[in-house]
Amino acid sequence: MLLELKDIYFERENKKILDNINLKLDIGKFIAITGPNGSGKSTLVKIIMGIEKPDAGKVLLEGQDITSLSIHERANLGISFAFQQPVKFKGITVYDLLKIAGKKEMTKIEACEVLSKVGLCAKEYVDREINGSLSGGELKRIEIATVALRGAKLTIFDEPEAGIDLWSFSNLIEVFENMRQIIKGTTLIISHQEKILTIADEVILMKAGKIEEIGKSKEILNKTFAKTQCYKMRK
Repeated sequence: MLLELKDIYFERENKKILDNINLKLDIGKFIAITGPNGSGKSTLVKIIMGIEKPDAGKVLLEGQDITSLSIHERANLGISFAFQQPVKFKGITVYDLLKIAGKKEMTKIEACEVLSKVGLCAKEYVDREINGSLSGGELKRIEIATVALRGAKLTIFDEPEAGIDLWSFSNLIEVFENMRQIIKGTTLIISHQEKILTIADEVILMKAGKIEEIGKSKEILNKTFAKTQCYKMRK
């Protein structure tokens, strides 16, 4: 067992955001979290990363209670978090960022090999600055490359499709399909996109701060689609 959440409760302004969540994540899985807006998905992963602290409950990483640990301490233990909008770094090149992420010196040839794995023409990107000249899709791929170099036990993506165009999204799907070769360990991804949910080993469906169901992607998608169709027919 890689990660376990025990009775996680979280509220803001007297409103329940997460209502006694219990969840176990296995090692080496590609897991997707989905559900309607406001269901608590982003808050849940922020609690796992330590960006938010639960009002009650525990977060265990490989049996160790990390509930009170900081973001930095959790990162050192092997949890990596990718935001919806990748961070830009003025004056830092892609090559610099990859070296920082890998915490080691590397040649440009080695950096190019990593970029190639996320579908970027390496020679065109290795010396580019991480700034507004890069598209949303390019920034997402570079971020995935940095995550791969960290070798995290648990990698979290919060809606990676946000803010990118359809063409970039289609290419991004190819990267996620090869995630096991790119990123070692467990991947946890928040998404509303059917294409991403389809390639997941397991899908967690959330609603109103609770986990409504956990199952294979096909099962969850079929049930969700059926409910949507029934709702449309009643209208």
